[in-house]
Amino acid sequence: MTDRLDSAARSALMRAVRRKDTTPELRVRRLAHRLGLRFRLHRHDLPGTPDLVFPRRRIALFVHGCFWHRHPGCRYATTPATRREFWEAKFNANQARDRRQAEQLRSLGWQVVIIWECETRSLPTLEARLRALFALSSDTCES
Repeated sequence: MTDRLDSAARSALMRAVRRKDTTPELRVRRLAHRLGLRFRLHRHDLPGTPDLVFPRRRIALFVHGCFWHRHPGCRYATTPATRREFWEAKFNANQARDRRQAEQLRSLGWQVVIIWECETRSLPTLEARLRALFALSSDTCES
């Protein structure tokens, strides 16, 4: 299967992919704040620069894209048909880096939490996950 975009258009599209302040990350941030959780963003002094950091609870939370970080069993974790070897090497390197950074955080005494992009599509499910993670009752905030 050939790419529907020419090389320049594909390059421009891939350049537009952001590292932080993505839509899934903003959903998690808004909901966490609404639940009364306070956090720091993108702490550069921690391995992997977690998306949200809850210092008092020592929780480092990452919002991973299903495509880039290879969410197991997710329909969004597809592999492009062209340049398959390149993409598989890239995905393997991403996963190895994620494992290495999570292990470094754990060795520093942090709990590592990953929320997948597809999990942010349902706000009630995401809210239940955050409430369970932080042991919040359902009357903590007004919905």
